[in-house]
Amino acid sequence: MLRLLLSLLLFCFATAARAAPNIIVILADDLGLGDIGAYGNRVIRTPNLDRMARDGARLDNFFASANVCTPSRAGLLTGCYPARAGLAIGVAYPHTTYGLPAATPTLPGVLRAGGYRTAMLGKWHLGAADTAWPTAHGFDSFWGVPYSNDMSPLPLYRDRTVIAASTDQSRFAADMASEARAVINTASDKPFFLYVAAIAPHVPLRPGPAFRGKSAAGLYGDAVEELDWTVGEILKAVRKAGKDRDTIIIFTSDNGPWFEGSAADRRGAKGGTLEGGYAVPLLARWPGHIRPGSHSAGIAMNIDLLPTLATIAGVSLPPGLDGKDIAPLLAGEAKSPHDSLLFFANADIAAIRTQDWRLLVSAYYQTYYAPLDKSGYRLLFDTSADPGERYSVADRHPDVVARLQARIDAARAEFGAISQQKTDPFARLPAVLPSRPVAEGGPAS
Repeated sequence: MLRLLLSLLLFCFATAARAAPNIIVILADDLGLGDIGAYGNRVIRTPNLDRMARDGARLDNFFASANVCTPSRAGLLTGCYPARAGLAIGVAYPHTTYGLPAATPTLPGVLRAGGYRTAMLGKWHLGAADTAWPTAHGFDSFWGVPYSNDMSPLPLYRDRTVIAASTDQSRFAADMASEARAVINTASDKPFFLYVAAIAPHVPLRPGPAFRGKSAAGLYGDAVEELDWTVGEILKAVRKAGKDRDTIIIFTSDNGPWFEGSAADRRGAKGGTLEGGYAVPLLARWPGHIRPGSHSAGIAMNIDLLPTLATIAGVSLPPGLDGKDIAPLLAGEAKSPHDSLLFFANADIAAIRTQDWRLLVSAYYQTYYAPLDKSGYRLLFDTSADPGERYSVADRHPDVVARLQARIDAARAEFGAISQQKTDPFARLPAVLPSRPVAEGGPAS
């Protein structure tokens, strides 16, 4: 207890002493909770991520705000549940016209207003229209692709200009690391916020030649090991620039694993409503501020990154956030600031999680979305004894079921009115991507 108290005091004192650190958020695409060594993987080599865990903090019950890409990224950048952010339905495609609504407060936006220079590298996937573009939502600059690497066409952009009509995915990680070094090494009297959103290990798996065929976990392992290398290059660049103690680095994923990968001790995968679709790694490193080897099992979600990082940076928070400051969890405190967390499946609330319980009220069977609670069938899991959600104890704890169902009903009433979207994400609409290539890239395969 004394050690924890000292860690909290150190974190608070150090944060107050350095009000505006550099901030780097690295986001993997479809990386499972159990795909890195720090969370128990013994097949895929992830020395840089494992070192991040040893040098900083690891959260064991950290979740994405959605089980698929677009809404999860909206939650991360806005600090709100995706339904409140206006992106609760599915994922954005090249032909869809909706995206992150204009004037939505975002993490880069509040940091830029507080004096930060901001940059994004990698996969955006929050809409390709001008009003939804990264540079319309707080980023000074953007290098990367507008959506997932399995979509076509896949142009490569710098800001709003196409620099390659077809992205060479085998070069993407190396080029992104080079872009990250440039941001880190830019001379400026302002602190920087760098958001690095990898395209791996989302399929298709196209790691660079230096990594292909090297992992014992097949091509998926090759892609994860290249991702780990990218993290290592960013860590190295921060150290070489002399900014190690002035930079907080966060690593996480947008959702659980898809066709391959490990959800560790959780059941389920991307797109599903079991916890494996939402449980993701969270590693945080900030030498001199976060005690090495800190870890917490307190529940948290990617909606917490905006209030946490903005508070650390000393900038004003936008109103109406669902996320909370989880700095105490990064210092090793066990108690979460959340009494409960909601788990969305598109616009519906499929589950609710407290520290000790998870009530599942909607699931999938083949192509059918099954509203279990509508037929009186609810699954209550004791997350301490059964993290894999294998056996419901709803009949043993009807009081817990009633209490959590009441919270879900209230949340459905609140979010139902604001999560309706008129645009069908699967409608065949005219492409909205500009076609102004200034240089041709290599083939995407």
